[in-house]
Amino acid sequence: MGKPLEIKDIKALAKRRVPKMFFDYADSGAWTESTYRANEDDFARIKLRQRVLVDMTNRSLATTMIGQPVSMPVALSPTGLTGMQHADGEMLAAQAAEEFGVPFTLSTMSICSIEDVASVTTKPFWFQLYVMQDRDFVLNLIDRAKAAKCSALVLTLDLQILGQRHKDIRNGLSAPPRFTPRHIWQMATRPGWCMKMLGTKRRTFRNIVGHAKSVTDLSSLSVWTSEQFDPRLSWSDVEWIKERWGGPLILKGILDPEDAQMAVSTGADAIIVSNHGGRQLDGAMSSIGMLPRIVDAVGHKIEVHMDGGIRSGQDVLKAVALGAKGTYIGRPFLYGLGAGGKQGVTDVLEIIRKEMDVTMALCGRRNIQDIDKSILLRD
Repeated sequence: MGKPLEIKDIKALAKRRVPKMFFDYADSGAWTESTYRANEDDFARIKLRQRVLVDMTNRSLATTMIGQPVSMPVALSPTGLTGMQHADGEMLAAQAAEEFGVPFTLSTMSICSIEDVASVTTKPFWFQLYVMQDRDFVLNLIDRAKAAKCSALVLTLDLQILGQRHKDIRNGLSAPPRFTPRHIWQMATRPGWCMKMLGTKRRTFRNIVGHAKSVTDLSSLSVWTSEQFDPRLSWSDVEWIKERWGGPLILKGILDPEDAQMAVSTGADAIIVSNHGGRQLDGAMSSIGMLPRIVDAVGHKIEVHMDGGIRSGQDVLKAVALGAKGTYIGRPFLYGLGAGGKQGVTDVLEIIRKEMDVTMALCGRRNIQDIDKSILLRD
């Protein structure tokens, strides 16, 4: 197989190299997966205007997200179990993102810890926070992110309870994973993955084990994670998190204009229009479908970002045209990790960059700052 040309090439390679239960974890949505599919499908319904005989030289995709320079308006989303797509996955993805000049966001539910990622990077990365019932643990997580000089905190709002993901249930996937004979067979048929995993000590949730009360091993971790997501989380909690953090704060999981207006009142620096990749409320609108409504409601008051369904540079450009100041990729970079580790993530970013650059030129624009709704065709 030659060099991958599009994200689906990389996805196909990852599917061959990653054990099924972990590939399916990344590639699944809630219930019927209708929202997961809509996240991708709704991008295809947005058409671009082709323009000709314009100067296409000296193009630039560089911009900022929450005031931080980025080589293009794309960040790596926070994703759980990333280190199970490829050994030391979070560390490798963070290095690829740093070298490419885009933000990397580390999940609370990562395999590699905050400190692990900080040890292999030279520039600040972002940290995503889940609010658990153990508030002392949450405060400690925030302090650890500050000590690691993370430059933004991404607070996820839409996982107070866990959406039902049928693939994970059918695969018997748990947190942490329990390895049945079926799982062991899946891993044994992926010898390259196995060899890399045997070469690392990072195979559990290292942000949690040894940091949360009474969590010292896999057994106690399983009990802890089943009890800790907090269904009482409310807007009032944002205030104390913002105060404790003291830096740029991004609120992830906004999918309604009224919630977006509430987010503005918290003093957050940005919101991410997101439905958790279709993994929570099946039947909800796609992220790109809700983006224009949320931008219309609050776009002049807060920076609006968008996450969900991006599979190409064209998708990024469409989101920017509809008002997003930044976008996020989750599954694409996970496919990249599974397919080729750090180089696989770089390949994904390069594919998206090239698609953005060429599409922007063919739409008659030279600078990402000039992208707006005028590049789109409306019915």
